[in-house]
Amino acid sequence: AAVEFLRPSLAPSVFCAVGLSLGLVGVAVGTFFLFNSTEPKDIQLIVSYFYNKQEYLRFDSRVGRYVGYTEHGKKNAEAWNKDPSELERARHEKDRVCVHSVKVDVDAILSKSVEPYAVLSSVPSAGSDRVLVCSVYSFFPKDITVSWTNHQQLLTTGVTSTDLVPDADWYYQLHSQLEYSPRSGDQISCVVEHISLKEPLVLDWEDALSDGDRNKFAIGASGLVLGLVLSLAGFIFYKHKSRGE
Repeated sequence: AAVEFLRPSLAPSVFCAVGLSLGLVGVAVGTFFLFNSTEPKDIQLIVSYFYNKQEYLRFDSRVGRYVGYTEHGKKNAEAWNKDPSELERARHEKDRVCVHSVKVDVDAILSKSVEPYAVLSSVPSAGSDRVLVCSVYSFFPKDITVSWTNHQQLLTTGVTSTDLVPDADWYYQLHSQLEYSPRSGDQISCVVEHISLKEPLVLDWEDALSDGDRNKFAIGASGLVLGLVLSLAGFIFYKHKSRGE
């Protein structure tokens, strides 16, 4: 039997393909279960009968009887629906085959946790404010906490986050943004907490000022010093010339 899980976020239910059996030439029977929880009431059994790749008969546990889609399938459905023992057997197939397997498989998958990895970056911002983005990827389960600190003190102002984004492989990602005004001595950090981590993942934004900002500051300071020196030299030259006269 093959078991395949599709993401609950991409479909209302998870699909469990329990088996596909071949009978006469061109005839196949597929047994499938749809579920969005491990509760028996949330598990749906579908047994489909195919001939030459066309479904001609189906039993659906939500319907509770056989439904035919071709002339031959309708005849079979009518006959089997009149047989109480066959209907009883089909209705109990869900409990017999998949209820237990669903619990085992779901526990095996959902009990696992996957560590996130994070990237801290800066994005352009109008004005003097700095915008930092902490992007957290590929974690499971989805419960996660992303926060910002300055010298280990929690920051709450200027913090926004995206909604939790599901990937196509059971993993999730989240992006948190901090907008703040840089000051000398700042030590901004993004802190990620997740069940898969033994201790919080901390990413430090070590430079309160970027290289470009520091260059601008250095150029401005050099210009100021040069201006003062030239002004002082001019004043001394003026006083010396005045005395000479």
